[in-house]
Amino acid sequence: MNSISDNLHRVRERIAASALRCGRTPAEVTLLAVSKTFPADAVAEALAAGQCKFGENRVQELSEKAPRLPASCQWHLIGHLQQNKVRQALQFASVLQAVDSISLLQRINRIAEEKNLTPEILLEVNISGEDSKFGVPPDDVEALLEATRSGPARCIGLMTIAPLLASETELAAVFSALRQLRDRLVSSTGLTLPELSMGMSGDFEIAIAEGATIVRIGSAIFGHR
Repeated sequence: MNSISDNLHRVRERIAASALRCGRTPAEVTLLAVSKTFPADAVAEALAAGQCKFGENRVQELSEKAPRLPASCQWHLIGHLQQNKVRQALQFASVLQAVDSISLLQRINRIAEEKNLTPEILLEVNISGEDSKFGVPPDDVEALLEATRSGPARCIGLMTIAPLLASETELAAVFSALRQLRDRLVSSTGLTLPELSMGMSGDFEIAIAEGATIVRIGSAIFGHR
């Protein structure tokens, strides 16, 4: 079985090759290692191999894992965030990737202000329109984005999750739609939205070709759960 260090090396090579193929530089793409369900020891191994940005889906798992690891770990919460877990999430995560309602945004801002924090957030967009997915519909994103102008939380971009069984053509269409939505929002609001979090182990190369700046990769690094 390959080591986490070996897997990281291969994933970084694939990211670099994907970026270069579409005229981008590898430095434009951030690798977020998704460590959900894997123990702190696995994260420590990845950290020793030079990986410092990690993603967790559940606040409870993040709050159990993060205190056992060095402060050099940078945590993103990438799963759905319940309002009653915001305070706990902000204790450990510097980036919240799945903000999908004004009420959640307001809760984040209230607690961040109380704690003198300036978290970064991404707005989760349900590009594919699947009923099973969280995320704000594309037509409603601008109103949520405008609401980010007040409060300490700073919106740095958008994220989406592509359909699980989509074809390569369908995946490219979803990722392209998120990029085009971001470009329209930058033009209409004047806000800077540099980050597009899209693409996972099975489709990150397609996402990079469509403009991803953050790819969320778990199984290709840590193995299958």
